[in-house]
Amino acid sequence: MVVQDAGAAESVAPPGFGYRWTICALIFLATTINYVDRQVLGILAPTLTKELGWSETDYGAMTSWFSFAYAIGFLGAGRLMDRIGVKKGYATAIAVWSLAAMSHALANTASGFSYARAALGFGESGNFPAAIKTTAEWFPRRERAFATGIFNGGTNVGALAAAYFVPMIALNHGWRWAFIGTGIIGFVWLVLWLAIYEVPERQKKLSAAELAYIRSDQDSKVTSVSWLEVLKHRQAWAFVVGKFLTDPVWWFYLFWLPKFLDANFGVKLGSLTMPLIVIYLVADVGSVGGGWLSGALMKTGMNLNRARKLTMLLAALLIIPTMFAPRVSSMWSAVALVSIAAAAHQWWSANLFTTASDMFPRRAVASVVGFGGFAGAMGGVIFQRVVGYLLQQDPGAYRYIFVFCGLIYVVALGCMHLLAPRLEPAQLAGDVL
Repeated sequence: MVVQDAGAAESVAPPGFGYRWTICALIFLATTINYVDRQVLGILAPTLTKELGWSETDYGAMTSWFSFAYAIGFLGAGRLMDRIGVKKGYATAIAVWSLAAMSHALANTASGFSYARAALGFGESGNFPAAIKTTAEWFPRRERAFATGIFNGGTNVGALAAAYFVPMIALNHGWRWAFIGTGIIGFVWLVLWLAIYEVPERQKKLSAAELAYIRSDQDSKVTSVSWLEVLKHRQAWAFVVGKFLTDPVWWFYLFWLPKFLDANFGVKLGSLTMPLIVIYLVADVGSVGGGWLSGALMKTGMNLNRARKLTMLLAALLIIPTMFAPRVSSMWSAVALVSIAAAAHQWWSANLFTTASDMFPRRAVASVVGFGGFAGAMGGVIFQRVVGYLLQQDPGAYRYIFVFCGLIYVVALGCMHLLAPRLEPAQLAGDVL
């Protein structure tokens, strides 16, 4: 790695609204589609549980198969993006997950849904390694958290879109068409991606000034790096631990919130749209705002380590009150608590993702994110099984589950600080200081 002067990016003036933001818009759309497809089952879960006779452990198993396949796919997805590049890699991922999303319409049993969920998880595992690598290729460090916050906002827009359209489609045309209709959208994006995307050096629509700005503080070496080389660094484990402890909470929101609202407040499919829209709309604000905040703090002169961690600490503190969501008497009070927590999670997530590119060169970013995604999804596998078991034994177990969701971010940040107290760049084999 060629280490740039700390002020290198500042010495090259940003060229305004350049082509890099078109690329950011594309990965925002891909992330939106990603979350539409994964959210369909969660929205339909209370209805399908009654119609198809699922138990809580059946549903926990289905969601855990998604998480398990997602985890396994993440290991390969990061390596795939580093080796063949994001143009081909992203295209392959969205084609696979879109077909898998539509395959849910063929399922009739819990086992059939488990197979479809596994296929969906495997395909969707490519989205974030590809998105983070694309951001590292197209943005200098001082803009990455903001760009990450924007595309990560697609998770909430996707959940919003699913909350609006899925009940409408299911109530008017049947639940199978909800899976088919949402799955088709990915192929529309695929056409756009193949037509528009190129790496910055080969993108003819990119000006020389913008290319210089993008490359002003980036390393020039792009050769791949082994997992063993990456994982022997404490910085990688800081990212991995952060993902392992906090990703399961977001999976819980996605897959169990409709069931929680149904169980605690009697919210059925026809009335589910507005609570979910509120939750994910507020979460979207948190995603963009959290990504913006750390960059704004850095512009005031705060160093990267302090800016990232202060931003993540604020998010962790905002999440704590969500532990009271099962104990309030009003559905809208619970929605307010979960909305703040979801926004703070996205605030947290935008900065957590960015720490990977803060601490590792471009040639290793997708591998680091891939392994972190594996850890987060495996945490999700464990958590989904535990949630299903607890609720099968005690329908009121949500009160314990939400305590975990409220406190785990503070624990995660403490672990990350112990492993990477300064978020210093990892020195990989072959790097030159």
